Amino acid sequence: MKINLSDAKQLQQLKGWGTSACWWSQYCADEKTQNEIANLLYGDDGLKLNIYRYNVGGGYDPDNYRVKDPWRRSESFMLYDREKEETSWDFSRDKNAVTMMKKCLDLGNIDTLILFANSPHYSQTSTGQASGSLLYHTCNIPKSKYMDFVNYFLDVTEHFLNEGFPVNYISPINEPQWKWGGSYVWQEGCHYETEEVIEILHLFAEEIIRRKLPVKLYAPESGEFLGKTVEYLEAMLEDEKIMEVLGVFAFHSYHSDFEPEIRYEFFERLAKPNPDIRFDMSEWCELPNKSHTKNFKGALITARIISQDLIFTRSESWTSWVAVNGIAIKEDGFDYGDALMSASPDFSTWYINERYYGFAHYSKFIPIGSYALDIGLRPTKDNNSFNASAFKTPENEAVLVIINEGEDKTLELEGAFTEMKVIFSDAEKKLEEIYCGAFKNSIESKGNSILTVILK
Repeated sequence: MKINLSDAKQLQQLKGWGTSACWWSQYCADEKTQNEIANLLYGDDGLKLNIYRYNVGGGYDPDNYRVKDPWRRSESFMLYDREKEETSWDFSRDKNAVTMMKKCLDLGNIDTLILFANSPHYSQTSTGQASGSLLYHTCNIPKSKYMDFVNYFLDVTEHFLNEGFPVNYISPINEPQWKWGGSYVWQEGCHYETEEVIEILHLFAEEIIRRKLPVKLYAPESGEFLGKTVEYLEAMLEDEKIMEVLGVFAFHSYHSDFEPEIRYEFFERLAKPNPDIRFDMSEWCELPNKSHTKNFKGALITARIISQDLIFTRSESWTSWVAVNGIAIKEDGFDYGDALMSASPDFSTWYINERYYGFAHYSKFIPIGSYALDIGLRPTKDNNSFNASAFKTPENEAVLVIINEGEDKTLELEGAFTEMKVIFSDAEKKLEEIYCGAFKNSIESKGNSILTVILK
């Protein structure tokens, strides 16, 4: 099989790599553990991520909540006295999560800090809960509370800005199309119809402009490639205020792990007609998750999704869902946590999951400012076992990431290179340098392995 890097077409410039601190960071209290995890994610020797998503939690009334798992609830800086119907602020809350954010920022690699919410504050909702309406597909915030939500979120934003946190973007809505609420709830969330999305984002845009805040909207965090996503973009394009403040059109690539064709359609319908808009893939984990944390298949799928999301949708950045999730042991005795790492509720036990290494094959070797390259590969749903993506770094190196979920292959590389380094991972070896020397135009790709090839 031939891969021609000399004739590769230059695509979008990459803005980087990220993950979310949602849910887990509030329970990571031990300083040694905080430092270790911060370095694994944002340190030079770790993933060297540059995008940080901090969750502005909706909080909960201890006498009125339905989310049972403490990791799926959150502290809020705003306190609410239900009897007096008065609010007050306590910015000492969510201490562990804020400390983790500081530690990650101190490592010096973060240039994109996003504040995001899954729900308005519980006191602003119809149910008094941040986990959605009592009816599926029903917005949980009345119109009379829209501005309360806007002011609450922007007050939090101003607090962080005043404290010196370099907030670039705010993301007040998350996956608005999903049902959220109803008879069963498991996390914070709020459904919005398209017109409600636009009305709320419009109010945010007006208030950002009025307050002269140095932040942009990161929206609408749509939970799917197509469907409502197309409708959201069309409606946002019609609103001048939203477009004035929109920094990124953000979407999630869930429920399509084996459908490269849906990414081609996303590009044709959304990204290609709107070349002036930045598109970011801001959330992904394997869903439904069939790869336990010690199964290298999770790393292979992660690497494949990164490749396809970047090359075929033209996303300018790629962000995993959460960095850490709770250990989830199933009947077979394996942990099916879906994050880059797993931890016990108090972090007395925690460890790196295999999918971490699938991410590392990109983030450790492809710096911000690199350009994606089109090398002409077009996998299909029925022919999806071999994927490769290429990038041109600011140092004018070429980086090729090869994901082989099938049989062994011999690859012929074409290009004017003199030096070559090859990084290898499979079920036994992780990020192992297996070659460093003169350029070779032939390379072996083992089945069920990932290669990062750096060419000069």
